Amino acid sequence: MTKKSVYRPEYKILTKLVRKMREEAKLDQADLAVLLIRPQSYFSDVERGQRRLDLLQLRDICMHCGVDLVEFVRRFEEAVAEANLSLRT
Repeated sequence: MTKKSVYRPEYKILTKLVRKMREEAKLDQADLAVLLIRPQSYFSDVERGQRRLDLLQLRDICMHCGVDLVEFVRRFEEAVAEANLSLRT
């Protein structure tokens, strides 16, 4: 049986990158909540790994943070590859 995605190490990388992207955009969780018409607690849950993002939600977050979705995915893949390398050494 496959683990739910929120319990996989890659999901922790995803949530860290989402938070970093938000911070680099100089937005706090409340700012992003207003832009996306969500409660601030939604973004807290996302960043803590308690709420799963789908592709459309991630795309919306990227758009409001000024990051192209494809660029975000590239960053994610690089971070996963780096983490995998560090696990092997």
